Amino acid sequence: MSDQRRAERLDQPREPRGVKLPRFDPEAFGRWSEGIARGMGTANFIVYMTVVIAAWFAWNTLAPPDLRFDPYTFTFLTLVLSLQASYAAPLILLAQNRQADRDRVALEEDRRRATAQKADTEYLAREIAALRIAMGEVATRDFLRSELARLAEELDEAAQRRHKLERRQQERASRGSGGEPLDEPRDDLDGDFAARDGRPEG
Repeated sequence: MSDQRRAERLDQPREPRGVKLPRFDPEAFGRWSEGIARGMGTANFIVYMTVVIAAWFAWNTLAPPDLRFDPYTFTFLTLVLSLQASYAAPLILLAQNRQADRDRVALEEDRRRATAQKADTEYLAREIAALRIAMGEVATRDFLRSELARLAEELDEAAQRRHKLERRQQERASRGSGGEPLDEPRDDLDGDFAARDGRPEG
């Protein structure tokens, strides 16, 4: 009794009863059906089928009556062609379904690649924009040239001032030694040098 209850447990699937159908590999069967459908869709198949039907007609029409296996109205040929059509249609549909599955997978892969490419393009666009913003803060060639020219002018002015200062010091030294001062007009820088020497402007 306990064995029967254990066998009737509801948490376990019941084993199927009846005739067990043979199992087959769907992938192998699909490849086989695609091969048949691909072969039936060629011109060679049509030519060979036409030759076979013509030979069938010729044999069952022109051969001696005792050798004819399918006399007119060619019932057996009609049965063979009906069987061929009944099997060809499902095989062609199966091949089309497999092709549709491959097309769907390829479409999903193309969509995934397009999405990744779009993301990469947007990332590169953002990076280029960031580089442009950063380049706006970097010194350009024209800016460096203008700054160097300005520094050169300032250095020239400083050299001129230094030269004038040395010349004024030589004049003071010549005055202190009893020499005659040189008469030359004073410029705006003389006041600065005089103030630096500790004497008022005059």
